[in-house]
Amino acid sequence: MDASVPQCPGVLRMTISPLRQFVLAALLWLPLAFFIWFALSGPVVWPVGKLADVALPLILPDVVSSVGQTGAVLEVDTKLVTEGAGGQRGLLVLDVRPLIYAWCLPLFVGLVMATPLSGRRRLVQFAIGLPILCLVITWGVVFDAIKLLTFDAGPLGAAAIAASDLPVNFVALGYQFGYLILPAVTPVALWVTLNRVFLESLVGWRGEPDAPVDGPSATRPADRADDDPR
Repeated sequence: MDASVPQCPGVLRMTISPLRQFVLAALLWLPLAFFIWFALSGPVVWPVGKLADVALPLILPDVVSSVGQTGAVLEVDTKLVTEGAGGQRGLLVLDVRPLIYAWCLPLFVGLVMATPLSGRRRLVQFAIGLPILCLVITWGVVFDAIKLLTFDAGPLGAAAIAASDLPVNFVALGYQFGYLILPAVTPVALWVTLNRVFLESLVGWRGEPDAPVDGPSATRPADRADDDPR
């Protein structure tokens, strides 16, 4: 009896499709990215606070004086004088939480890290995507502060917004757009745009053929004269 038994090729070999590899990598990278994002929430918020400190006084020069940061919370200092229950007077300060909008950052980072890329291409995608996402977060923070003044700061805030000629419907639309749409759509759209070749390899699509395919088509019926035995 011959001891050498030929092995069937591929019996013991397990291959994972590129799609499954990406899904498994995303399941590992996304939780890690969100954990790091939450642990470093203060540094993550810092550039957004600086941008908001420029944007809000520019949009509302007679209302907002500056924007400061305490941990992961932005404090919008206004010029509006309020009076407390004990007759004490002070300036109105608004608290805005950018992390409500900043979850788009770990989503984008997790998707990029899960994509099979070289280190250089990863850095290029981060250099393109992260500044854009910072602008998205700043949009949410700015309209969050304006929304608080318009709807939650009482008659004093509403009067200040009315004096600045900002339409209430515009404030509501900008807030909803920055809260519901931009943080969810922008990171995915960026990742798809930057990784089009990888996505095409997953679905096997290579675009339309350069030359027309031989054979009958719907616009030109097949010529059957040569096949007619008569």
